[in-house]
Amino acid sequence: MVKTVIFDMDGVIVDTEPVHYYAYHQHFKQLNIDVSDDLYQSFTGNSTRNVFQKIKAQFDLSHEVEDLIQTKRSLFNDAFDTKEDLYLIDGVEDLIKDLHANGIQLILASSASKVTIDRVFNRFNLNQYFTHKVSGEDFPKSKPHPAIFEHAASLSIAPKENCIVVEDSTNGIEASVAANIYCIGYESLHSKGQDLSKANIIIKDFSELNAKIVKALM
Repeated sequence: MVKTVIFDMDGVIVDTEPVHYYAYHQHFKQLNIDVSDDLYQSFTGNSTRNVFQKIKAQFDLSHEVEDLIQTKRSLFNDAFDTKEDLYLIDGVEDLIKDLHANGIQLILASSASKVTIDRVFNRFNLNQYFTHKVSGEDFPKSKPHPAIFEHAASLSIAPKENCIVVEDSTNGIEASVAANIYCIGYESLHSKGQDLSKANIIIKDFSELNAKIVKALM
């Protein structure tokens, strides 16, 4: 029986991708580099640090990775604070509340920074439902490396065999598979070009899930 659900954040709980896209591409303009859509999509599920490590290497930038990170985060934070049309993904709040009310532990495992996670959770009053929030910035390697999910599972009230992951990205699903954790692939409208085929099941809407269904997945 499922005891713990580990949620990704971007594209699963909230669609911050347009804000990230804006911030990254403003920064790319400042750096005078041309990042193709295909290259940008390949970063989905990566931490900001890993993105800029790859960007620095590919475009032979002289900037320090930490400086690149701080500039992008500043652009993101400014846009996040002024963007009014920022909403939770349809149906996810009801699912979170239902899982919590039925005694299922909720843990966040997101590649986003702690600052961004806190901004989202405070804005939408989600802290009360989650026992832990794990940020990808605490790990040297991003998804598809399994470290973040292995750590999240170690925080569970139950063995890893009683945990599941909810993910919308190729990298996130591969990380879940590598961690040997059951994975629900969410076919998000906001995450383009992602391969969900390695997920155990795929859903298109969170109305397809509730606490009873989730508990019975194993």
